[in-house]
Amino acid sequence: MAIIISCIKTLDRSNAMDEKQMLFIVINNHLLQDTKPSIFLNNISSGSSFMEYPFIMLQKLKETEQSPKYHPEGNVWNHTMLVIDNAAQVKHKTSDARVFMWAALLHDIGKPDTTKKRNGKIISDDHDKVGAELAEKFLKEFTNEINFIGKVSRLVRWHMQILFVLKSLPFEDIKKMKEQVDVNELALLGFCDRMGRLGADREKEESNMKLFLQKCKL
Repeated sequence: MAIIISCIKTLDRSNAMDEKQMLFIVINNHLLQDTKPSIFLNNISSGSSFMEYPFIMLQKLKETEQSPKYHPEGNVWNHTMLVIDNAAQVKHKTSDARVFMWAALLHDIGKPDTTKKRNGKIISDDHDKVGAELAEKFLKEFTNEINFIGKVSRLVRWHMQILFVLKSLPFEDIKKMKEQVDVNELALLGFCDRMGRLGADREKEESNMKLFLQKCKL
């Protein structure tokens, strides 16, 4: 209750606040304050609000499977919960913790619309691009902070670059990426993304993050 009251004080008192707006603010608080925000998100994700737009975008993550080879943790929701918990541990290293944590929560929001099976494999081509658009739509339901929305959306758009650059895939675009996002922030998000898997090797992923940054500075 104390959290909700403190959230209300940040809003224009003349505006009536509906349940979804309240939930957005409370989620924001937990993302910024909790060491494991997944606990709160898991608790509320079975509520009726998560069946309504735009929270249903998050609910759909539970229905979206991933390749067991790369994601033994299971569906996209499980992965996202691991990602936000890792992000909570490193958010103090970022220039804007609020942007960083929302980007972590929404980074794979494009997967439900792009995931399919091809030749027996689960793929999610262009989920980063689709996700950037959906992240923008999601946040616009609650705030008109264009700068905030843009920063989150761009991190979602480019979050796959750590993989593309490390593997020298044709999808890498270091020049354009550096024009749109802070590479250090993106590297940290990429690290959390890669750590959001059961059995992830922290030492290996820290090394990958450093290598990504080195390649981006060439």
